[in-house]
Amino acid sequence: MAQRGSQLVLGVDPDPAALWPAPAREGGHEDGDLAAAPGEGARAVLDHCRALIAAAAEACVAVKLQLASFEALGAVGRAVLDAVAAHARRAGLLVFADGKRGDIDVSARAYASALFGGLDSPLGRFEGLGADGATVNPLMGRDAIEPFITAARRQGAGVFLLVRTSNPGAADVEDLALAAGGAVWERLAALVAELGEEGIGAAGLSDVGAVMGATAPAHLRRARELMPGAVFLLPGIGAQGGAVEDLAPAFLPGAAGGLITASRSIAGAHQLHGGSPAQAARAEAERLRASAWSLFERATA
Repeated sequence: MAQRGSQLVLGVDPDPAALWPAPAREGGHEDGDLAAAPGEGARAVLDHCRALIAAAAEACVAVKLQLASFEALGAVGRAVLDAVAAHARRAGLLVFADGKRGDIDVSARAYASALFGGLDSPLGRFEGLGADGATVNPLMGRDAIEPFITAARRQGAGVFLLVRTSNPGAADVEDLALAAGGAVWERLAALVAELGEEGIGAAGLSDVGAVMGATAPAHLRRARELMPGAVFLLPGIGAQGGAVEDLAPAFLPGAAGGLITASRSIAGAHQLHGGSPAQAARAEAERLRASAWSLFERATA
């Protein structure tokens, strides 16, 4: 069960070429998992994901499932994704779908149905993933974003719009200056605030959040000024070079104002620190959780 006070999100992006060794996989399959994900390869990926979640869950509040990693598995990928999401929920974790979807409104509605509440049709009901949150690409504008927000709010979920991402190429577009003033990412931040205004809850946080890369912490203070009620999803810790200690502005609205995501640094911790994959992942997740909580306490003291 996830620890109270955690701001850590476990990134789950399985690579069939880099799964944990079979002896490190923990536990058996819950009823239905094997039926949902047939085949030796699918079982191996599912075992890896379940073992990773079992190792790190106590230090985390959510998992972030990288949809591309599951889609790359072909026809069985969705079955494995569903099984991993179900296992994360049984561990007491929220489920975020990281697909960075974005398209015209018709396609956006279809994407949103797949990620959130599903689709009712004359042919029957098609179940969605039931995600608690999803990443959305806002570059096509408001009409491409609103279907995701509508679908998410219908089931009490949220969205995270890409604002200033963690990849090096983010500077190619997101940092460009606009003729009207500010940078592209600042206009995206303003859009987050506008669209999220109706979704602000009792704690002062909105159901429309922002992806803010931990690799560009210099932007965080300005981002917080522009998006006072947004939850920041903060990728880029560890393997991409970001550091928890640089993220203080994210936590100014409260402990839930910033959610730090870590993927390879947890799943691959044994390669740096030794020990079994599960033991190393558990230790690294707890280290990151404790660092984030300490940072929050200092930022709001």
